[in-house]
Amino acid sequence: MDVIVLGGGVIGTTTAFSLARAGARVTVLERQPGVALETSFANAGQVSAGYATPWAAPGIPLKALKWLCQKHAPLAIRPDGTLFQAQWMARMLMECRADRYAVNKTRMMRLAEYSRDRLRALRAELGLDYEARSLGTLQLFRTEAQLAAAERDVAVLRELGVPHRLLTREALHTVEPALHAVRDRLTGGLQLPNDETGDCHLFTTRLADQARALGVQFRFGVQVQGLETQGSQVRAVLTDEARLPADQVVVALGCGSRALLHDLGLDLPVYPVKGYSLTLPLADETRAPVSTVLDETYKVAITRFDRRLRVGGMAELAGFDMRLDPRRRATLEKVVNDLFPGGGVMETGQFWTGLRPMTPDGTPLVGATGFRNLWTNTGHGTLGWTMACGSADVLADLVMGRRPAIDVEGLSLARWQRGVQKFAMKPSAATP
Repeated sequence: MDVIVLGGGVIGTTTAFSLARAGARVTVLERQPGVALETSFANAGQVSAGYATPWAAPGIPLKALKWLCQKHAPLAIRPDGTLFQAQWMARMLMECRADRYAVNKTRMMRLAEYSRDRLRALRAELGLDYEARSLGTLQLFRTEAQLAAAERDVAVLRELGVPHRLLTREALHTVEPALHAVRDRLTGGLQLPNDETGDCHLFTTRLADQARALGVQFRFGVQVQGLETQGSQVRAVLTDEARLPADQVVVALGCGSRALLHDLGLDLPVYPVKGYSLTLPLADETRAPVSTVLDETYKVAITRFDRRLRVGGMAELAGFDMRLDPRRRATLEKVVNDLFPGGGVMETGQFWTGLRPMTPDGTPLVGATGFRNLWTNTGHGTLGWTMACGSADVLADLVMGRRPAIDVEGLSLARWQRGVQKFAMKPSAATP
């Protein structure tokens, strides 16, 4: 079976690896000169299955209104001149009900937990080195209201059997010693000990090497221009270089997935949510985090690599604008200085921005479309790396006609668009 994967980010590369391992002949088309050079390049570095939470949650609409008036707000909205932006935000607001939040979080957690387990298995089997740490995530609260609101997430975590600990202000230093010096600014935290960290770009690069060893061909500098269809089947991928026939096609183009499929009558509710990061050389490890700390107030994560700190977060709804806003850098620097003063070398920090492909309900689009041999693996938002390995295995199983190891109900485009074939398979009895 010949499969073309469109996109060479962490999602496309893991998908190609899983398909090749399942026996497919795989070609990856990527417009950049290498893998993971866009959204996957300098993300926050988290593999946070325990923090797989929809942005659409009860109380978010009111918070969003307040954020728009704050200097260091985690959210900014600028009209991009499209109707789709307004439609997407309206859809997201509809998902902010408590019942929808519970459904969406359960779906996300199911995929994220499976994905983390698959990542661990890959790392052990292939000996992948990407500055990984397995010391968990610590979500920090600055107010009593945030600490109280965490009980909603704790209830879901408890129901799903996800290890967690609510920590008082006095106990935070037992997880992150450097926080002892700033404990008066905090009220407590939620620790998710099973979460991991690492360099996503390095991971993707090294997994691509493993994929090549399985026969995967990576074609870089290729612009995908469209899909040639006949009836309910895709016949070929049209590029600026050639027409490429394929038995199966997987769209893993992140924010570019929607535009490609729109002409086929497929309405992917995937919007580019802009995020920023700052990569700092480590200055003093006694003043730096040992793993990942997530500041709930500013929605900023600080992740420790071997000799670097990666500070990432925030959300801008501004279309495909890739300009670097110095005000966002100021926010990232503020959070680092608040929590870990002296931990990183601020003057030589590398400032970066990327576009996260996000759905209104937070759950990605992994699975079938209305075309028999066309599949999507996109819309992972801020959890692309967290969900990458699990999404890849699920997608590979579906493409190859096998039963996925987890229940895939609610993961495909079918939940948003009628007429899309559904694959609501239940987990097999076999161990994945």
